[in-house]
Amino acid sequence: MASKAARKRGAPPKRMSAADRKEQIIAAAIRLFSEQGFESSTHQLAQSLGVTQPAIYRHFPTKDDLVNAVYERVFLSEWKSSWDVILSNRSADIEARLAAFYVEYTKKIFETDWIRIYLFSGLKRLEINRWYVRLVEERVLGRIGAELRIVLGFPPVDDVPLTADEIEALWLFHGGIFYYGVRDRVYGTAPKVDNPRAIELLAGIVVGGMRAVLNRVTFPLPAE
Repeated sequence: MASKAARKRGAPPKRMSAADRKEQIIAAAIRLFSEQGFESSTHQLAQSLGVTQPAIYRHFPTKDDLVNAVYERVFLSEWKSSWDVILSNRSADIEARLAAFYVEYTKKIFETDWIRIYLFSGLKRLEINRWYVRLVEERVLGRIGAELRIVLGFPPVDDVPLTADEIEALWLFHGGIFYYGVRDRVYGTAPKVDNPRAIELLAGIVVGGMRAVLNRVTFPLPAE
């Protein structure tokens, strides 16, 4: 009588469920796109997984469908509602809020896969970058701008929307933090200070800088 171990060795491999196979494909696509960019093919992806291209197409009929799934996984599903809470917590000093938010946020966006996929998709001018830019402008910069208006004693955004100058100034601040990660994770150039300290420095710069920007903005007089 064959032993259980022998029977186990001779048994065919367990068939992967459709849900598990889809997750496997997405994970492999994230690795492939972060290493080789979005010009890499579904043929390369299939080879890396040891499956056929039709096996991939059963789950993702087109490459665009696969790219959208990667975007959903890398950018959207990792967005944390706690980040919004940090920025909105008016019991804390605004610089402390900014520092706390960006320390948490950069734990995600400074991951090698995240930052490389973001840069590769930008070089290819893919829609996923424009989606994410709109998301950041709405969920991060818009919220920061609204909080700075309140803290610095200027009209709230419910009364007067953020101006182009404010939005652009906030992008420059946000971009400075992102470029810190690019120097470290893409260029391999060690920054002069650690990430929390760099964020703390930039938080002070943006609060002082936005005060100067807002002092130059002409706000409409309140209605009589």
